Amino acid sequence: MSGRARREEAVDVVWSGDWVAERLGVALEGDGELHELLGLALRRNPKRAHLLVSNVLGKHVPQKPSVVYGAGYGLGERVRALLGAEEARRAVVLGYAETATGLGHAVADGLRDAPYLHSTRRPVAGVAQAGGFEEAHSHATSHLLLPEDPELLAGGAEASTLVLVDDEFSTGNTVLNTIRALHETHPRERYVIVALVDMRSAGDRDRLTAFAAEIGARVDLVTRSSGTVTLPEGVLERGQALVADQEAEQAGRADEAVAGVAPAPVTRVALDWPAEVPDGGRHGFTPAHRAALEAALPGMAERIAGALDSDVRRVLVLGFEELMYAPLRLGTALEAAMGSGAEIRYSTTTRSPVLAVDDPGYAIRTRLVFPAHDDPADGPGDRYAYNVAGAGFDAVVAVVDSTADTPELHAPDGLLARLAAHTGQVLLAVVPSYTPTPVQEPAVLPEPLRGPDFSSYAPEDVGWLLQDLSDTELEAPTEEREEAIQSGGAHYAESLPVEYQPSAEYQALFAAALDASAARIARAVGTVTETVLAERGPRPVLVSLARAGTPVGVLMRHWARHRHGLDLPHYAISIVRGRGIDATALRWLAAHHDPADVVFVDGWTGKGAITRELASAIEEFEASGGPGGSAGPAGFDPEIAVLADPGGCVRTYGTREDFLIPSACLNSTVSGLISRTVLRADLVGPDDFHGAKFYRELAEADVSGDFLAAVTARFDEVADQVDAETKELLAADRAPTWEGWAAVERISEEYGIHDVNLVKPGVGETTRVLLRRVPWKILAKRGAGTDLTHIRLLAEQRGVPVEEVDDLPYSCVGLIHPRFTRGATGADGKAVQGA
Repeated sequence: MSGRARREEAVDVVWSGDWVAERLGVALEGDGELHELLGLALRRNPKRAHLLVSNVLGKHVPQKPSVVYGAGYGLGERVRALLGAEEARRAVVLGYAETATGLGHAVADGLRDAPYLHSTRRPVAGVAQAGGFEEAHSHATSHLLLPEDPELLAGGAEASTLVLVDDEFSTGNTVLNTIRALHETHPRERYVIVALVDMRSAGDRDRLTAFAAEIGARVDLVTRSSGTVTLPEGVLERGQALVADQEAEQAGRADEAVAGVAPAPVTRVALDWPAEVPDGGRHGFTPAHRAALEAALPGMAERIAGALDSDVRRVLVLGFEELMYAPLRLGTALEAAMGSGAEIRYSTTTRSPVLAVDDPGYAIRTRLVFPAHDDPADGPGDRYAYNVAGAGFDAVVAVVDSTADTPELHAPDGLLARLAAHTGQVLLAVVPSYTPTPVQEPAVLPEPLRGPDFSSYAPEDVGWLLQDLSDTELEAPTEEREEAIQSGGAHYAESLPVEYQPSAEYQALFAAALDASAARIARAVGTVTETVLAERGPRPVLVSLARAGTPVGVLMRHWARHRHGLDLPHYAISIVRGRGIDATALRWLAAHHDPADVVFVDGWTGKGAITRELASAIEEFEASGGPGGSAGPAGFDPEIAVLADPGGCVRTYGTREDFLIPSACLNSTVSGLISRTVLRADLVGPDDFHGAKFYRELAEADVSGDFLAAVTARFDEVADQVDAETKELLAADRAPTWEGWAAVERISEEYGIHDVNLVKPGVGETTRVLLRRVPWKILAKRGAGTDLTHIRLLAEQRGVPVEEVDDLPYSCVGLIHPRFTRGATGADGKAVQGA
């Protein structure tokens, strides 16, 4: 009996999850089809060691293209029956990169007339980001939404149903995060979640029901199969140890070519891909695109079949990462073209590193490793093709887009060479990458605002890259804002909180805190400024993230002038969580300064959300061609310099201690009388700066100058300490640890919040919660001293409990009231639970 026959016989009787189940005690339970649909494997991932491996997805396990396509198409037909023909025609389908891009396409086909979009991890020049979200358990988390038609995801009262497609629904976090992010900007009344398998726990199922009630929308779920995964205690650590042991055992074993067989020839086959059809759904795929592709598929399949050797019978069509649908449909067409005498299989390469174990009870038997070949935005790295080596394919048809048809693809260690060692023939089919027409940039850009006309800062201290909305009514009561934000009815940047007016007791506390901490702040200002000067050149352009970064940027400018006689340019720019940075302001900076000289400045880090937001926004701006569209990237560096980095999120900082920065104690009255920034479609056009208000009427309460004077007065006193600390920092390993993000995720789950955006770590962020949001409770590190005096006073004034806890990496953490309604007390949460 041949090896191949032995393997097929074994697969018939052994479940491809037995190996993991026996060693780690992982149990997969569900309906009768579940074990046929899923196997198990292991991966090196700090968040989830096990991997559910689908047998019908076409990602890791080669499968008949008709089976893969039929699985998605059938789910789409079920969604069409659920919605009805009319609503199905109006629906929009959104798939997840990279694993579910092809599945989502097939679901859209099953709805027949629905347009399709999938998220992507590839920034594309000239395409504005319509949204983005994180996939918490993934090895590569950032998803971008880049529709060519900005109206594709439009919401509102008449908005169509949004159908979200993923391969598995495990905890629901990824899908719920997506809906939450999109609902903030594009609210709609109905969502349908589609997955091959529903593996949620009972608690996660209840959470979906509560979430739908929270946002006031209907959320339906359509899946092919359901079950649960039982993970014994300590499975993550034991899984990681098992992976390490297996990798050590396999170390030094290269994937060997078939003994005595020369590498196969590699031949390029011309597809004649229709010019009007995009390569996939990265920028949208319409019913008209679908019709054009259907008409062209038989001819393309005939060209592939004609290029195959006459004795070829077993063929693998191998797709490429997010490019899943095009090779899948070429595979279904090739099945029809070659008939029953041929055996066609389909799978794709992937970014995901998975352990391979050659055992019938393990889902990933072999793996090929090769370098990335599409110049990925996150840099070079290994890529993988699973269950290809040793699978007995007579030929492999590798399908890539033209962006990925690079020298790395054809290199001696590239994908094509790796495939050639394991098959008799390799065909390369290249689909042209679709790039939308870049948006033309405006000819005229607005000029920055300066004091005294806008802000109480001296005109040379900061130029505000903002538009003046002082005469616009933007304030709303805190409770109304919170309900609108959490329900998805409004984004936090569309309105302003009513400015907090401090009591005499609180004002006295601010003055005492400033006197006590001025030298400490001066030392941190000096240290971060000297670090920037040493690493970014002698004349950096300081660009503060408004508003919290502005007082820090002004102080850094004062330090550079005081110690070195430098007159550094300083601007303030708006960045909005979930919406990105002000691209018009970036264009202005690029037109007036060398982007390589720009240093972004902020006050402090919490969990690092703005750090991630800035990195993503700059990556998108650079990928779009910067200020000139197709003229090439501008060269902005997304690294932030901060006064304090308690979250361990950046490498340029004055300190990593979580201490009281008095500028966090107040709002506009310590920030030049400027509000936080506003981004609302009816006020801010595509070529406008984001907006803000100048509260001239609060001039008598303004302490912005007092804050600057108190800190600058201590510059000479701390100079020697700054020199010593800077020298030490420049020689140290300052790589971000992201300790804060991990703590926030833990707190979010421990306190049943399930939304990291409602957990605000650090003294500065906790102060903001108490001043601007509806606080639920405050977690204070046991033994924290005077840094929390103002926190305790504000909490007492608002009736918010302060809970002393151990093992907190911050001095304190503020928790925003979860699932807020105006009936909530802001203190104990009982009204929410009873709602």
